Amino acid sequence: MLTSLLLSTLLSFSSPVHYEISLAGNFGEPRPNHFHAGCDIKTEQVEGKPLFAIADGYVCRVTVGISGFGNAIYVRHPNGYTSVYCHLQRFTPQIEAMVKKWQYEHEQYVADVELSPTDFPVSEGQLVAISGNTGASTAPHLHLEIHDTRTWDVLDPLDFIGKFIKDTTSPTADAIMAVPVEGEGSFCGKSYKQRYALSENMTEMDAWGKVGFALHAEDKMEGSWNRFGIRYTTLIVDGDTVFSSNVNRIPIACHRMVNSWGDYDYYKENQVWFMKSFIDPGNTLPVISADDNLGIITFNEERPYNIRYVLCDYFGNSKEYSFVVNGKRQDIEPRKSSGTYLLACNKDNDISLQNIRLHLKKGLLPKDLYITPQEVACHEGISDAYTFRDVVTPIFDWGELSLRVLNPVDDTNKLYIVCHDIYDRYQEGEYKDGWVTGRIRDLGLGYEVAYDNTPPEIVIESTSSGVLRLNVYDNKSGLASFKTYVDGKFVLFTDIPRSTNKVCHLSDTPIKPTGKTRTLTVYAKDNCNNTVQINSHFDY
Repeated sequence: MLTSLLLSTLLSFSSPVHYEISLAGNFGEPRPNHFHAGCDIKTEQVEGKPLFAIADGYVCRVTVGISGFGNAIYVRHPNGYTSVYCHLQRFTPQIEAMVKKWQYEHEQYVADVELSPTDFPVSEGQLVAISGNTGASTAPHLHLEIHDTRTWDVLDPLDFIGKFIKDTTSPTADAIMAVPVEGEGSFCGKSYKQRYALSENMTEMDAWGKVGFALHAEDKMEGSWNRFGIRYTTLIVDGDTVFSSNVNRIPIACHRMVNSWGDYDYYKENQVWFMKSFIDPGNTLPVISADDNLGIITFNEERPYNIRYVLCDYFGNSKEYSFVVNGKRQDIEPRKSSGTYLLACNKDNDISLQNIRLHLKKGLLPKDLYITPQEVACHEGISDAYTFRDVVTPIFDWGELSLRVLNPVDDTNKLYIVCHDIYDRYQEGEYKDGWVTGRIRDLGLGYEVAYDNTPPEIVIESTSSGVLRLNVYDNKSGLASFKTYVDGKFVLFTDIPRSTNKVCHLSDTPIKPTGKTRTLTVYAKDNCNNTVQINSHFDY
C-alpha cells in the first residue's frame, strides 16, 4: 500500500471530479466472466458532471458504442499509463466535432476514433467530458479505468487517485466454504463443499485429507452503501501462509479466470461470490499466489489446525478471522467419474464423433474435467443440437466447435452456430465439406447449426417535426450494420439506450430544411449478409 501511495504521489495524478469522491464499485470486484476493470465514481445520481483529465497527456482514442462503455475517452499519459473515462453523456465540443466527422466519413454510428498526440493534448485537471449513463450502465456514474499502455493490463485506480478518497472502514467476512478435494479429502464426514458462518461460537469442525477453503467477504466505505471487492486476502495455517491475493493488476486475457477463482457454480445458484483460497491448476491469474500445494490444506495429523484469514483494503484497514479445524481420521469417498471424456487443462483437447467435433486449445480449462456430449432439443432441424455438461461451465477463451449438417439448405453461406442461453446468441460459422465450424465459450449450453436467409426488419416510427425515428433489428443472426440517407446524403442516427431504436435530429445533420418532400433511405445487413432497403418520404 505504501508503494502504491508513493507511486500515485510521484506521478502527480489528480481527481477526475471536483467534489469528494464516493465509490459505487471498486477495482477487481468479481462479476460473471470478468473482473470489474476500474472504479465507479458516483455522480450524485445525475448526469452532467464535468470530468477532468487525471494527468497530463493527450486524447489518443474516442469510442462510441463499443465494449458497453457507451461514450468513452482514452487519455494517454507520458509515464506509461492510459486513463479511460466511460459512460459519458457527451464530449467537449472539439472532441465531439472530431467524432462526428469520423462518423460521417465512415457512415456509421459506432465509432472508434484514433487521435495523434497533437490532435487534442490535455493538461492535468483539464475538462475532457461530461458524465452520463450511456452504454452498459444502470445508473449515472463515471467508470474510470487505468491501463498499462504497453501491456494493456488494467490497474487499480486507487493506486493513482486513492489519496482523494476517505476510508477508515475495514473489510468484513461472514462465511467460509470448506471444499474437500474429490477422492482425497473429507470435511465433517462429507465429501462435498459446505458453508459455515464465521462467528465467535463457530460449529466444531473436523477434516481429514486434502481440503481447500473459500471465503465470502466484502469491503465497505463510509459515505457509500455499496459493497466492494477485497484488495488483499491472506490465509494462514499454523503460522504459515498458504494463499494470498493482491488485486492490483489484471491482464485482459485473464478476466474470465474470475470464474475459477470464485465459486462460479455457487454464484449462479445463490448470487453470492465465495472466492477460493486455493488455486485451480489451470488458473494463471497473477493476482493470486499459493504454496506448493496451491493452497490446499492437508489434514493428516489428529490435532487442532489453527486457521486465520487476514483481510485488508487499499487504505490499510484490516480485519482478522480465526477458527480451528480438528484433524480427525474419517472415511474418504473415492472419486467418481462424472462424464465420458476427460479434458485435461494442461494440453490441447480434441473430441471427434460422428456429428460433432470439439477442439479446446491448452490453457482454456481451470482444471481437468469430464464431459459427456449429449443431444438436446433441436430448434432448427439442420444439425443435431448438443451440450457437453449438465451445468453451465464457462472456459477461459474461445474454443472451436464443428457440427455436421444433416439436412440440406439452399445457401450454405447462410449457416452459422447458434448458442441457446437466456437468449439465442450468434456464434459465427463457416461451412466446409458438410460441417459448420463456429466458436464456443461455455461447455454447459446448447449448440446447433442455424440458417438465416431473412433480412433485418426496419420500421420507420416517426418522420415529423424534423425528428426521424427507426426501429432496426434482426431476430436470427443479428444486425451487423445499417446506414441512413436523406436525398442520397448520409445522416447520422444515434442509438437509444437499451433498445433497438435509433433517432436522428435533422437540425444536427447537414440536411437543411426546405419545406419540400424528402426521401429517407435505410439500408440494413445482418451477420449472414442478408440485406434490406426501404424508402420513405417526409416533408422537411
